[in-house]
Amino acid sequence: MSQEPWKTDKWFVSPWNFDEAVRSEFHFPKQIKIHDITLRDGEQQTGVIFTKDDKIRIAEGLAEAGVHRIEAGMPVVSPSDQAAITEIVKRNLGPQIFAFSRCMVDDVKRAVDCGVSGVVMEVPSSQHIIQYAYQWPLERAIQLSIESTAYAHQQGLEVVFFPIDFTRADMKWVLDLILRVANEGHMDALALVDTFGVVSPHAMQYLVRQVKARIDKRLEAHFHMDFGMGVANTIMAVAEGVEVIHSTVLGLGERAGNTPMEETVMALLTLYGIDIGINCEKLYGLARLVQELSGHAVPSNRPVVGDALFQIESGIIASWFQNCGADQPTELFPYRPELVGQPAAKVVLGKGSGIDSIKTALKNMGVTASDDEALQVVAAVKEFSLERKRLLTPEEFRSIVARTLPSKADAAQAYSSVT
Repeated sequence: MSQEPWKTDKWFVSPWNFDEAVRSEFHFPKQIKIHDITLRDGEQQTGVIFTKDDKIRIAEGLAEAGVHRIEAGMPVVSPSDQAAITEIVKRNLGPQIFAFSRCMVDDVKRAVDCGVSGVVMEVPSSQHIIQYAYQWPLERAIQLSIESTAYAHQQGLEVVFFPIDFTRADMKWVLDLILRVANEGHMDALALVDTFGVVSPHAMQYLVRQVKARIDKRLEAHFHMDFGMGVANTIMAVAEGVEVIHSTVLGLGERAGNTPMEETVMALLTLYGIDIGINCEKLYGLARLVQELSGHAVPSNRPVVGDALFQIESGIIASWFQNCGADQPTELFPYRPELVGQPAAKVVLGKGSGIDSIKTALKNMGVTASDDEALQVVAAVKEFSLERKRLLTPEEFRSIVARTLPSKADAAQAYSSVT
């Protein structure tokens, strides 16, 4: 069977995504890398705490998924963080390991001690945040950046310069600052940092073009989700040539979080036809691991990794599912559940259930029922679900069948005894 980029045996999206009129303005780089920041920025989400062992387990999961770079933490935060970074480096998991530091020589020394190969170096970059939040003289931010980035380079580290609050700064002022650091200190790459998630996708395109016009360095995208724009902004940025995506598992991070890796990777793969080398079948398991270790509550309908994404309650959709079956799942879902490591799609029972769902469930129990009998069960299921405001468990459904259709109770009991 011939396949188009929008309709394969794994996904089915809009053909308009691949129309030449849409794609003619794209400037995607030849290679796009994921720089995972779950262990540093992700842990900055209120109430999220990772132990040393947690960080090692997550790093192993990231490596299994094919993540290119891992920002393992900020050594200056605590001895535990420094020990975790050191141990992750020692394990030689495959991805390049970075540390995060302030633009201070002492911070860089701690990163060097951990054995990392690169460092992301932060400094305030908008005049107002330097004045009001940090209360520094403006020149201090520049001098600290020059001194510390030069030192990091001398120690053999790859340096990513990370200007905090980049997107609320005066464009000329912040680019002048960055150029001074590049020329007088050192900078291998520049992170476009939308600290407060305040850029629109259209303004992101403008930002990238303005930066590229003055700065000839590798660009990296570090965006937050305060207005839910992180994924859109990230894709807009890489479509303009940005080469590295900073993201977290589940979108963990300060306030509303960082750009979520799973959504960004899947959007690039299916909507743009760009495979960046991540093993998507690991996404669901990795998300479950981070959910467990972080204690973060994940909505059941979260894109890609939500537990209820491939559960079907609505009567009409359940009918479609019966008609399409396993042979044509992308008539009901944009991609197959196994593509992201999710369990197979299934029909569940609740207030939205219709007669087709109930008849199938009865059949699976070995119960033969007329339409009138099935409708009685439908009514009982809806009433039960409405009263409790949730789905039914299999045991609860069997109990309803036994009460509603007492003549079928033996069949229901027989089914229960073998399941």
